[in-house]
Amino acid sequence: MAIRNFMLILALAMLWGPSFIFIKIAVEEIPPFTLVFGRVAIASLILYAILRAQGRNLPRFGSVWKHFAFLAFVHNALPFVLFSWGEMHIASALASILNGTTPLFTIVLAHFLIADDQFTPTKLFGVLVGFSGLVLLVAPELIESGLHATTLGLFAIVLASACYGIAIVYSRLYMRGMPPLVAPTAQLGLAGVYMLPLVLWVDKSYAMPMPSWQAIGSILFLAIFGTAIAFVIYYAAVERISASSLSMVTYIIPIIGTFLGVVVLNEQLTWFVYAGCALIILGVMIVNGVFKIRRSQFATASQ
Repeated sequence: MAIRNFMLILALAMLWGPSFIFIKIAVEEIPPFTLVFGRVAIASLILYAILRAQGRNLPRFGSVWKHFAFLAFVHNALPFVLFSWGEMHIASALASILNGTTPLFTIVLAHFLIADDQFTPTKLFGVLVGFSGLVLLVAPELIESGLHATTLGLFAIVLASACYGIAIVYSRLYMRGMPPLVAPTAQLGLAGVYMLPLVLWVDKSYAMPMPSWQAIGSILFLAIFGTAIAFVIYYAAVERISASSLSMVTYIIPIIGTFLGVVVLNEQLTWFVYAGCALIILGVMIVNGVFKIRRSQFATASQ
């Protein structure tokens, strides 16, 4: 892989990986709906300014906006809220690890919905390995404490990752051929529209005390770097890098997120969290063809 391509992948990981600690910092003072509104509103304005600077604009209102509306909910509004709420109850490092399950949900959904993206023995084995890591992360907490806030926080992050999987498959089905940055600009703008009533009626943000500069800075990082600039780099990478190479970013993000959570926020993780992380990353690597499993080997292993 060319050095420039690797640097694009590393830049994406360095933008998305720290997002989990900034969510953790911001949500200590800012309610989830308000946090998400600030993130998507600022990011959509930045991306729209970039579109206009490139001499492009959003498409006219029509059937494509139905797709934008669905993706705004399942790819932006809902998972962003779930991540914010979930990190009120679990460590940011753990959230970054659970986010690594997104490719596993994607491949399962793609098998049932996309004709040319079916399970192979390698993919199926990788999914089983990855989800075994997910079970290792969630089961001890569920067995020990039942459905309390921490466990629900875990499930919120898992559901958010599943939402990303749904959005990826839906985009492959209905959004192919869309010019770069058009879809995320429209989606983030609509996500802001979804969030605004919740900000006013549920969070009542107008009555909140002024957040600290750390919380405000965290929102700005999430909006500018973790969302807007990350989308710009992502679409630049898509034009240059193969899908299999670009998938490397899913291996790096949990490592960065875990490192920052432990070092910066002094989060304490148990051994089964690290073991679960290793299994998830291994499963994603198998799904993406880093390791090959022949059909005969899979059949022998399953006997």
